[in-house]
Amino acid sequence: MPNTMHSEVAGRREWLGLTLLALPALLVAMDMTALFLALPRLSADLGATSIEQLWISDGYGFMVAGFVITMGTLGDRIGRRKLLFVGGTAFALMSVVAAFSVSPLMLIVARLLLGIAGATLTPSTLALIGNMFRDPAQRGRAIAIWATCQFAGGALGPVLAGALLQHFWWGSVFLVAVPVMVALLVAGPFLLPEFSNPTGNRVDLASAGLSLAAVLLLVYGLKQLTVGDSHNPVVPLLSIAAGVVVAVAFVRRQLVLETPLLDLRLFANRAFTAVLISLVFAGVAMAGTGLLVTQYLQSVLGFTPLESALLFAPMGIGVAVGTMLAPALTRRMLPSTAIAGGLLISVLGCVLLTQVSATGGLPVAIAAVTVLALGTGPLFALGTGLVIGSVRPERAGSAAAMSETSNYFGGAFGIALLGAISAAVYRTQLAGFTGVPAAARETLAGAQAASAHLPAAQAYQLLQTAKDAFTSGVTICGIIAAVIFAALAVVVVRTGQRAETAAPESENAAQTAAPVAS
Repeated sequence: MPNTMHSEVAGRREWLGLTLLALPALLVAMDMTALFLALPRLSADLGATSIEQLWISDGYGFMVAGFVITMGTLGDRIGRRKLLFVGGTAFALMSVVAAFSVSPLMLIVARLLLGIAGATLTPSTLALIGNMFRDPAQRGRAIAIWATCQFAGGALGPVLAGALLQHFWWGSVFLVAVPVMVALLVAGPFLLPEFSNPTGNRVDLASAGLSLAAVLLLVYGLKQLTVGDSHNPVVPLLSIAAGVVVAVAFVRRQLVLETPLLDLRLFANRAFTAVLISLVFAGVAMAGTGLLVTQYLQSVLGFTPLESALLFAPMGIGVAVGTMLAPALTRRMLPSTAIAGGLLISVLGCVLLTQVSATGGLPVAIAAVTVLALGTGPLFALGTGLVIGSVRPERAGSAAAMSETSNYFGGAFGIALLGAISAAVYRTQLAGFTGVPAAARETLAGAQAASAHLPAAQAYQLLQTAKDAFTSGVTICGIIAAVIFAALAVVVVRTGQRAETAAPESENAAQTAAPVAS
């Protein structure tokens, strides 16, 4: 069946299908952040070490980043709806395994497999939206709704986790995925069209292996440098060097393949490149500050997981408002102006974050993350639309995968990087505190545990010093995030004119794809 024309207006079936597609996007994003609040309890129950805790918390995101390009290309070839259903089934099954894990290793493996399953969902949903909504105005609104669900899901993950942890065991945060995936599998065949390009790119297994190896080697090296033995950095540095070498080999292979896994020619479009760079670094800033603020609410200000989750909810509201307002903003200004203006609003949020204190900092912290999230909305909504609109329909899955890789890699890297910087600031300020266990000088949780065995005066001094040190880490990371957003605003402005005048690869070619309709 030939493709429908760009002017075709979507009907009720398409909008109901969008609702269904929004569920996996919401769920995958929530799964990345839901463990922010559940991690302390499950770590205590399973006896997880600090290294194991890091793999449990961010291994999922890195696996999504490592596999999403492969899955985007696979979906283009075998069928986006088919891949969505396969991934949804796997996601539900592995969620049950994760919920009933009996050891840190079992949970780590389950989380890694969940990441692979999640990588099948994200490009499929976004690419199908491009197939279902051919009218540009409708497609813009649909992507804004999808982006709202995806990025609000990341902020709402801790809210849901906090509510569940108040009444159930930590495994309940994983079981939420099961009914959502069942709904997708039941209603999907009736609401979602199929789209495949059997003559399209084959998945190059060597390229897939190289991309995954590069990500994992770099992540392992970073983890070991920040939480491992700082006196023996040889192995982590070798891992990072190996990751760089493998990444270079991956890029060189893409340049010589006739049908590459990652089409580097897309990066010739400066607007396309600017958006992907912005998505990576915005993810770094958002995820890193989100992690630190949730820990600040619990460990410094002393709120319960549920209270912290509710207090953190305005961040989800902020990003939801920002993404939903984005299409309206383009009626009054250029998209690049809307994106850059939003990023400057995020700078303001980061500046507010630098003003938090160890006592009485709640209003400032909540205002900071809300303003920060609000400003990112235009980037996520309009930037994603630009990426999808830059390619022909039969390559929408690959383009969606590149967008998702940027976002999820940025988020996972932000958790690791800003978390590591905060930990380094903490260790530096506690280095001179003597007469306490080494764990107290490593983490705020260790200081709180050690204070229970100290005289009252010494315990009070240790806790105040530890809370001040952790808050200093939050402040430093707020400064880093402000610099990131300001730099991204400059990048967007400088590429703005090209972004507005750049045409898709070929409007005529967009009519020649051969979808397989259900």
